[in-house]
Amino acid sequence: MEAYQFFPFFCALISLSEVFHFSIALDTLLERQYMSDGETLVSAGQSFELGFFSTGNSKNRYLGIWYKQNPETVAWVANGNNPINGSNGFLALTKNGLILSNHTNSVIWSSNTTKVADSPIAQLLDSGNFIVKDNAIVSSDSSEIYLWQSFDYPSNTWLPGMKITNDFNDGLTSWKSPDDPSLGDYAYRIENPELPQQVLSMGSIKKFRTGSWNGLRFSGLLPLSDPYYTVKLIFHMDEFEYMYQPESSLVIRRITLNTSGLLHYYVFSNATTEWAIIYTEPNDLCDSYGQCGANSICRAQNSPICECLMGFTPTAPAEWELLNWSGGCRRRMPPNCQNGDGFSKISPVKLPDLLDFRLNKTMSTRDCEKECLKNCSCTAYANSNITGKGHGCLMWFGNLVDIKGFTEENTGQDIYIRLHSSELGKCSFLSSDSNVRKRLAVIIVVSVIAGILIACLGQLSWIIGMECKNEDIEVHLFDLATLTAATDGFSPKKLIGAGGFGSVYKGSLCTGEDIAVKRLSKNSQQGLEEFKNEVVLIAKLQHRNLVRLLGYCIHGEERILVYEFMPNSSLDYFIFDQKRSALLPWKMRLDIIVGVARGLLYLHQDSRLQIIHRDLKTSNILLDHNLNAVISDFGLARTFGGAEDKARTNRVAGTYGYMSPEYAVDGEFSIKSDVFAFGVLLLEILNGKKNRSFTHPDHHHNLLGHAWLLWKKDRALELIDSCLENSYVPSQVLRCIQLGLLCVQKFPKDRPVMSCVVSWLVNEKDKLPEPKQPGFFIERSYNDGDAKSKRGESVSDNAVTLTVLEGR
Repeated sequence: MEAYQFFPFFCALISLSEVFHFSIALDTLLERQYMSDGETLVSAGQSFELGFFSTGNSKNRYLGIWYKQNPETVAWVANGNNPINGSNGFLALTKNGLILSNHTNSVIWSSNTTKVADSPIAQLLDSGNFIVKDNAIVSSDSSEIYLWQSFDYPSNTWLPGMKITNDFNDGLTSWKSPDDPSLGDYAYRIENPELPQQVLSMGSIKKFRTGSWNGLRFSGLLPLSDPYYTVKLIFHMDEFEYMYQPESSLVIRRITLNTSGLLHYYVFSNATTEWAIIYTEPNDLCDSYGQCGANSICRAQNSPICECLMGFTPTAPAEWELLNWSGGCRRRMPPNCQNGDGFSKISPVKLPDLLDFRLNKTMSTRDCEKECLKNCSCTAYANSNITGKGHGCLMWFGNLVDIKGFTEENTGQDIYIRLHSSELGKCSFLSSDSNVRKRLAVIIVVSVIAGILIACLGQLSWIIGMECKNEDIEVHLFDLATLTAATDGFSPKKLIGAGGFGSVYKGSLCTGEDIAVKRLSKNSQQGLEEFKNEVVLIAKLQHRNLVRLLGYCIHGEERILVYEFMPNSSLDYFIFDQKRSALLPWKMRLDIIVGVARGLLYLHQDSRLQIIHRDLKTSNILLDHNLNAVISDFGLARTFGGAEDKARTNRVAGTYGYMSPEYAVDGEFSIKSDVFAFGVLLLEILNGKKNRSFTHPDHHHNLLGHAWLLWKKDRALELIDSCLENSYVPSQVLRCIQLGLLCVQKFPKDRPVMSCVVSWLVNEKDKLPEPKQPGFFIERSYNDGDAKSKRGESVSDNAVTLTVLEGR
């Protein structure tokens, strides 16, 4: 608010000579009291404090509200655009509301209350809301009536209980800089009260949006599930209110729009008295508004992330090949209203932006389809409300902008894109009520026309569920033609990984299901044994943290394994990349560590046969739709039975950097070999660097040696990846470092078993033993750093190493 001089009626209400200055008590300011710079109000529960503050080295003073436990975390600012120069401001309460003035009686800010109160009182509540009410007014329904409240005028922070509405002036606004609370470049607002969506913008330019409200959630956000908070949405005739309420006082949260245009979701840790970021919006490249241009879909798990919608082609193909997608896509063939257009279903997605649309909240899905077909300008339709079986009609006209694809079934929703009749088929939906038989009929017809009936019949046999029983296991038998068609003839464009035993391709079946196809190398001398290993072992393993085998194929010399497809690639794709590593904050990394530990515990203890993986490493840890860890690649796995607890081999195969000393030197392996590899993996997750390629200017140790040196010097936290600095919990990190060092101890007898590892990870109160010196604690020569490039990571060319080439 612009600074201005006292108006005459203000002078009649308040001046320094007329105000009685009482000492400020607790959380309340009464009429004719004033609060000087240096005095504060504190909410009854000691949660929030109101007073004057400065930022950085500035002498400017601001009236604000901050957390009592964390004074540096400011939740609200009154005069962000009009600071007071020097410590001479005071806040007073009059019948007309709050007035902030300086020593020259210039009004810096006022609450601008429209009603005059007989007995005004200003109070700082434990919610962080600063309110003005009239004590002379008693509500008939016992609810409070506020003449003014700070929650109606948020700054850059969204607190629990604070309502965000579709009022253009409502919502969050970023600070200009971390040390300047004046209005910044970014704003977070709600638009379209009939079908609301939240929008993050920079001026008039949209940067991110949540997608429209579909009755359960915003179509572009993950499902709303938090045991500590309840989201409330309130619809009025011309207004929409969105807020979140705490269910427990033990968990403190806030949402803050920072100066860079990122919306951070914070949780406060009472143990460390620090804030941790648990979620960020935008969260990935596909959250950037219109990332792929018009009539396209963005899938963050794919590479490249942009693709044209079915029936569309790049507007500028040359630019598209250079990964410049701003031009978007155009139709190959315009709709023909007289010749039976149809629809292609895409699911699940964040619905396109509401640029040119029509809404009918009572229309059925079938009627919505018919209504869209009647209008040649209608380009797509969807349910406006997905509760029950879905209802309401939302139709788009013109270009479809900002569609994001998801892999989670309970995220996003269905949309039906209008296509020319000649574009339909290829396992797409002819209409919203097409059933399975219709889809299968389309598969057969298209296959006959294309001359690949045998391939589609192979896929149909998989759909029906052809089973092959072998060695007391039940897995699907795939036809080679099926897998050839699914991978476009094992096209290099479908290649997502390669190793000593062969290549891994992404495939798509006629049903639309994505699969990972591991084609064993014909030149591998060890391929048959490893193939049998994986089929027999993985088919018997049932655990959420172990990869699921869908089937296999034997055709001549071809030996192929078919797995569930993991859209988020492998762990090394993220943690060893400077940019992508930021997408895995501390909480996600800790969940991955726990997931891998649980998977190993199942292999070592809970499965029918004790299984030693022997090649545990970051590239063999895949990430599913929700970034949960899944252990893969069992080609080197060995089973133990009876009293057997260790074995020896003359052929050491695995990956340098993860092998335990006794295995690498003597060929002896046991469950403690996997424990060693887990310790290496854990420390790599914490540090973001590979064990073998790690370098440091002060020594020539690998990552294990570096961690050990820091631990002995009580400087272990220096090991943490720099991108985690704003999200990690120190006590948890220290515990994980200690646990990692326990797992990589030199002698197997000193290392813990996985049952202890899992227990220590989930029970933070258990005291951990002090670790001993790790294996391979010896400094390398200057030339050792080149060893990897000369001979590769694997012990032999036939070792099972899966190197991810690109994220899919």
